Amino acid sequence: MASHLLSTDPGADLSACDREPIHIPGSIQPHGLLLVAEAASGLVVAGAGPLEAVLAADWLGRSLADLLGQDVQGRFDPMPVGSNTLPGMPVTGRDGRRYDVALHRAGDRLLVELERAADAPLSSGEMLALLENFAIGFERAGDLNALCARAATAFRALTGFDRVMVYRFLDDDAGRVVAEDSDPTLSSFLHHHFPASDIPRQARALYVRNRARVIPDVDYEAAPIRPVAWQDSDLSDVAVRSVSPIHLRYLRNMGVQASASISIVKGGLLWGLIACHHRTPHSLPADIRAGATVLASSLSRQIRAKEEAETYRERLGLRGLEDAIAPRLATATSLAEAVSQTRRELRELLGGDGLAFVDGATVLVRDGRCPPDDFTLGLVEWLRQEGGVEPFSSHMLSAAFPPAAARFAEASGLLALPQAEGRGMLLWFRAEQPEEIEWAGNPHKSVALTHGETLTPRASFETWREEVRGRSRHWTLEEIESARRLGRTLLDADRNRRLRDLNGELNRTVAAKDVLLQQKDLLMKEVDHRIQNSLQLVAAFLSMQARAAGPGAVADQLGEAQARLAAVAQVHRRLYRDDQIETIDLSRYLTELTADMKATLGEGWARQMTLDLAPVLIPTDRAVKVGLILTELVINATKYAYPGTMGPIAIALERHHSRLRLIVADEGNGKPAAGGSGFGSRMMLAMVQQLGGVLEMEDNAPGLRVVMTAPIAG
Repeated sequence: MASHLLSTDPGADLSACDREPIHIPGSIQPHGLLLVAEAASGLVVAGAGPLEAVLAADWLGRSLADLLGQDVQGRFDPMPVGSNTLPGMPVTGRDGRRYDVALHRAGDRLLVELERAADAPLSSGEMLALLENFAIGFERAGDLNALCARAATAFRALTGFDRVMVYRFLDDDAGRVVAEDSDPTLSSFLHHHFPASDIPRQARALYVRNRARVIPDVDYEAAPIRPVAWQDSDLSDVAVRSVSPIHLRYLRNMGVQASASISIVKGGLLWGLIACHHRTPHSLPADIRAGATVLASSLSRQIRAKEEAETYRERLGLRGLEDAIAPRLATATSLAEAVSQTRRELRELLGGDGLAFVDGATVLVRDGRCPPDDFTLGLVEWLRQEGGVEPFSSHMLSAAFPPAAARFAEASGLLALPQAEGRGMLLWFRAEQPEEIEWAGNPHKSVALTHGETLTPRASFETWREEVRGRSRHWTLEEIESARRLGRTLLDADRNRRLRDLNGELNRTVAAKDVLLQQKDLLMKEVDHRIQNSLQLVAAFLSMQARAAGPGAVADQLGEAQARLAAVAQVHRRLYRDDQIETIDLSRYLTELTADMKATLGEGWARQMTLDLAPVLIPTDRAVKVGLILTELVINATKYAYPGTMGPIAIALERHHSRLRLIVADEGNGKPAAGGSGFGSRMMLAMVQQLGGVLEMEDNAPGLRVVMTAPIAG
C-alpha cells in the first residue's frame, strides 16, 4: 500500500520538479501548431508542428497575414503586454481542415497557435442553456460541500471525462480531493490528500495565468520549435504547450491516458482545480474548453459566496456572544475579577477546552482543561520574549514551543491574547484532535539520489493512511478577530474602571480646590476694592493739585496724569468684574473697556468708533497690558488725528495661530503722537515690550494705522 515518493530511473533525463522551467518547454503537443513572429515586423521566425502540411512549405520568413490570410498583426497592435489571449479568425489549412486560432504576446514576440477545430457537439444556444442550468444548480447548493459535489457532476457531464475531481489547495499547498464524480469501475480519490510537490510552485502560477490545460494523449511525441535557437520562447499562454515529462509520467503511473485541468481562481489566488482524467485518449474542443472556463468562473463566484456566508454566520454568532459578555466585564472592579466572573463564557466563546489568565508570574484564573501552572507560566514567558501585542494562534503549538509536545492532551492548540499596557495575558487551550489523513501514496518516503541519477514521480497512488498527532482544531480568522475585539473590550472596561477611580479622586481634589479658589476670589476682590479706593484718593489729590496750580503747564501735566490714572482704574475695574481671573476673553474685555471710553469721551466720539474683535482667550495679566495699550492708542487718536474736530476710529482684534494683532486706525492727518516721547507713549512702549510684541505705524491713506502684534501666551 505504501510507495516511494521518488524513485530513480537512469533512462530518463528529468530534473527536479520545483526547478523545471515548464513555461519554456521548447516544444508543443502534436495536436496543434505554433507560429512565432517578430512583434515589430510580423515576420515568422520560428514554428512548431506540421506547418508545411497545413500552411506552406516556405512558412519561415513569411508574414503572419500572408500565411493566415488575415491581419493578425493588426489584432495585436492594441493588445497590451501581459493581457489575456485573444481569439483569431479560424483558418482552413492546405489539408482542407479548419483550425481555431489563438493570439498571444510574449515580450517582443507574437505567438499564434492553431488547433484543429472539432465539430461542436452543442450549438451556441445549447451551450449557453447548459451552462446556465449548471450555474443555477451551483446557486442552489446548500453549502460548500454540496456545491463542490455538484461541480464535479457538472464538469464531467460537460467534458465527458471518466473521472472529474474538485481539488482544493490547503494552507501548506498540499491538496485534497473534496468532491469526485467518476465511472464506478474506477478507484476513488475522494478525500485523498496529495503533497504540495505534486503541483510545483511554478505550475500553480501558470494555472492562475492559463485557466484551462488539456493533454489529449499522454503518450504524444512532442513537436519541437524550429529553428532550435527559438526554443527559449515563453509559452506560458499557449494552450498546446508541451507538458513536463515528470507530469506525463505521473499521469501514466495513475493509469491516466488523457487529462484536463481547469483552474478555480478566487480573488486572484488559485483556490483549486477541476482535475479531469480519462483512461483512453480524449480531446477537449476549444468551445467546450471555453465553456468549462466560464463554468469555473461561475463556480468560483459561488465558492466565494458560500464561504462569505459561512464567515458571516460565524461572525454574527461570535458578536452575539461578545455582546452578552461585555456588560458583565464592565461592572467588575478589576481585570482579574472581570475574567473570573465570565471565565466559562470566555472559554466557550472561542471554543477553547481550557482558559487561563496570567498576570505577572501568577495564574489568576483557570477554567476547563488547562496544563499545569508551571507549563503555563513558561509558555507566557516564551510568548513575552517573542513580543508583539497581536493575538498568537497555533493549531500545532509544539512546532513553535517544543515543551508543548508533552501536553497534547491539554495544549495542542493555543490562542493567546496579550493585554495592552502589560496588564496580563489570556490563553485559550485546545486539546489534541487526532486525525487520520488518506494520502494518494506515501508523501514522506523518498529515495536518496546518487550522482547522475534523476527524479521521477512516485509509481503508486494506493491509499496510504497517516495518523496526525499533536494538532487541534484550527482557529478561524473570525475567532482570532473576536479575540482581538475582546481584548479591546477588556481594555476599555479596565480603562473605564481606572477612569472612574481617577474621576472620584479628581472630584475630591476639585472640591478642595474650589474652596481655595473661593478664598482666593474673596482675597482678590478685597485687593481690587482697596486698589480702587487708592486710585480714587490719588485722583482726588491730583485734581486738588491741578486746581491749586492754576492754569498753565503744571495744571496740564497734572490733568494728563489724572486721565492716565482714570484709564488704569477703568482697565482694572473691567478686568476684575469677571469671575474668571486667570484667563479672559480679550474681545469681550476690550468691548466693555471701549464702551467705558465712549461714555467718557462723549456721544460724538462714541458714534465715530467701530469694533471688529475676534475672540481670543488670554492670560489676565497680559489682558491688562493690552487694555492699557488700546486706551493709549484711542486717546492719541482723539487728540492728534483730528485737531479741533472728530473722525472715524476703527478698532480691530485678530488672531493668527498663537499671536494676536491689535489694530487702531484713523482717517486723520496721519501723524503719530507728537514726538512720541510723552509719558503715555513711553508707558505704551513699555507695555508692548513686556508683552514681547512689536508696534508698527503704517499709512492708512488717509490717516494712521497702528498695529500691535504680540504672542497670546507669555
